[in-house]
Amino acid sequence: METALVYGFGKSSAGTLRRVLALQTDPYTVAPLWPDSVSMAGLQARFGLDAGTWTAEQMAQVALDSLNAAPRVDRIEGGSIEELLERPYFAEPLRRHDIAPITDGASAIVLAAGDRARELRERPAWITGFEHRIETPVLGARDLTTSPSTAASAQAATGGDTSSIEVAELYAPFSHQQLILKEAIGLGDATRINPSGGALAANPMFSAGLERIGFAARHIFEGNASRVLAHATSGPALQQNLVAVLEGK
Repeated sequence: METALVYGFGKSSAGTLRRVLALQTDPYTVAPLWPDSVSMAGLQARFGLDAGTWTAEQMAQVALDSLNAAPRVDRIEGGSIEELLERPYFAEPLRRHDIAPITDGASAIVLAAGDRARELRERPAWITGFEHRIETPVLGARDLTTSPSTAASAQAATGGDTSSIEVAELYAPFSHQQLILKEAIGLGDATRINPSGGALAANPMFSAGLERIGFAARHIFEGNASRVLAHATSGPALQQNLVAVLEGK
């Protein structure tokens, strides 16, 4: 087989998304409490703030950068870190701009091998690394301020070389999670992170991770980068994490 179609879609507006996502938690000890995804992310953010692992200013900077990079959303005209921090909490310590919007959408990618890829694209994006790792779903058994599964996936997918990653598309549904992922992967300041705007601009559930791979591949197609990274996550508070590396050769 030379080609394959990979797709994902979700219509989050059709139901109560945050309540549905509570069913991803442990069915005996956590799910009966019905903790929604925003509340669990809020706990994660609070742990990091209290530990000094990140600051509210850093979270606001992530949100500002993401929303101003996105081509299809209302930009924060004249926005500043100070202005964002003056906005009310939605679920303390998270404000609305820290939380990915509920978005309907779909993504599709065509995989092609060898000569077939060269027929379809003048400059294919070759997948040179791919790894998916999972952590325990028990929130109390994890340090929520770190992401060992992302670190392990990144190590396997990149071969330990993250310094040459020019663009990274990270699936971070909450602003502080981008900070966790950047640290876990080992990305430096030279790497452009989420030039698409990321999930904080649009979050089509069940396809947003695939979308990150597609956005990363575009940089290869268009000749803007030679080595890029994409990340996808699932489960509460970054429980499952996938890292893919794509290169233009």
